[in-house]
Amino acid sequence: MGLTQGELDFFNIQAVPDFIQVEDVPNNGLGPRFNLDSCGGCHAQPSAGGTSPAINPQVANAATLAPAPNKIPAFLSLSGPVREARFVKNPDGTPDGGVHDLFVITGRADAPAGCAIQQPDFAQALAQHNVIFRIPTPVYGAGLMEAINNATLKQNLASDPDGKKAFFGIKGRFNTSGNDGTITRFGWKAQNKSLEIFAGEAYNVEMGVTNEVFPNERTENPNCSKVVTPNTDLTFNPGGTVVSSDILNFRGFMRFLAPPEAACTGANCSASIQAGGRLFVQVGCATCHTPTLMSGNDATAALRNQPVHLFSDLALHHMGQGLEDNISQGAAGPDEFRSAPLWGIGQRIFFLHDGRTNDLLVAIGAHASQGSEANKVVDAFHGLTAQQRQDILNFLRSL
Repeated sequence: MGLTQGELDFFNIQAVPDFIQVEDVPNNGLGPRFNLDSCGGCHAQPSAGGTSPAINPQVANAATLAPAPNKIPAFLSLSGPVREARFVKNPDGTPDGGVHDLFVITGRADAPAGCAIQQPDFAQALAQHNVIFRIPTPVYGAGLMEAINNATLKQNLASDPDGKKAFFGIKGRFNTSGNDGTITRFGWKAQNKSLEIFAGEAYNVEMGVTNEVFPNERTENPNCSKVVTPNTDLTFNPGGTVVSSDILNFRGFMRFLAPPEAACTGANCSASIQAGGRLFVQVGCATCHTPTLMSGNDATAALRNQPVHLFSDLALHHMGQGLEDNISQGAAGPDEFRSAPLWGIGQRIFFLHDGRTNDLLVAIGAHASQGSEANKVVDAFHGLTAQQRQDILNFLRSL
C-alpha cells in the first residue's frame, strides 16, 4: 500500500510477530482475567487482523487457556464466534456495561501460587438476561479510517443531495471525545478515539495485560497480580535508545495493515454484482454504509489523501429493539451502533455485533425492528425480486 521500507520493516519485523504472539503470565502479564491469550487468535479470519475464525480458539485451546476450575461458558461453541461478555447491570441494579472476562489464570502452571479467583457466574447472568456479547471487529485498513478528517465525516453525514436520507429516515450522529469533542470511530459503538487507545484498552480488557495507556490491573488481587505494572511499556536502553512497546507495535500493525481488496471492480465484475452495487444504493443501504470517503493530510504518505472504500459513515445510528444491547458507551445509547464498515464482508463468517448469525439475509433483516432507522431500507430490500436480493448479496460478497 505504498509504505516506506522503514515502515515495512517495522510492520514485518516488530508489529506482525507481536500481534500474533501468545502471551503468558510471568513474562507478559496475562490475566488475572482474560478472554484469549493472543490478538491474532481473535482477529484471525481470513488472516491476522480479521475477525472471528470458523473454529473458536476460546474453545479449541481450552486445555491451555482455561485449566480447572474454569469452564467453557454455555454461550461459546467450537463452531461459534469468538465472544466477549458484558453485563448490563450490577447486582444493585446500576448500569454496568463492562467486559467480564471469560477465564482466569487460576490453576495454570504459570500462575502465582495462591491465586484462587473464580470465573464470573455466567449461568446466573444468562438466567437473569443480564449478559450481552460482542465479537471482534476487523482491523484491516484501520490506519486509513483513522486518517479521515472529522470535517469529512461531518460533511458526509450532513450531505443528502438526492434526498435518500430524508426519504428513508436516516439521521445518525457521532460518538465524540468528552474532552476535545473530536469524533471517536473504533469499536462497535465507535467508543475509541485512536488506534493507540483501541490497542491499549483491548490489551488490558481482553488479555488483562497492563500497558502505558491502561497501566492499572482490572483485578488487583495480590495473590494473582504479582508482575510489575504496567506489564508492557517502552524499553529505555543506554544511549537514549527506546524500544517500541507492545501497544505501539499493535498500533503500527493496525495502522499499516492494508485494507481489504474487493474481488472485482466496475466492468470486471459479473452482471449480477454490478446490478447489486446499483441496487445497494437504490434501496438506501449506502445512506449509512457510505462507499468511499477520503483520508486527510496524514503524516504517513501511504495514508495521505487516499480514497477509503470502507462502506461506512462511522456514525452512530439507532438500530431499534431487535439489536439493542442496553449498553451505553460515550454518547452511544442502548440501541445505537456505528455503521459497520463493510469492506471485507465477503470473507467474514459471523455477522452483527454479537455474531448471532452467519447468514447475510438474516443480518440484513435484523436491521429492522421498532425504533430502527433502517426500517424503510429493509422494507425496500424485501420489496425487490428474489434475483435482485441475490444481486445485492453477491455484491456484498464481492467486497
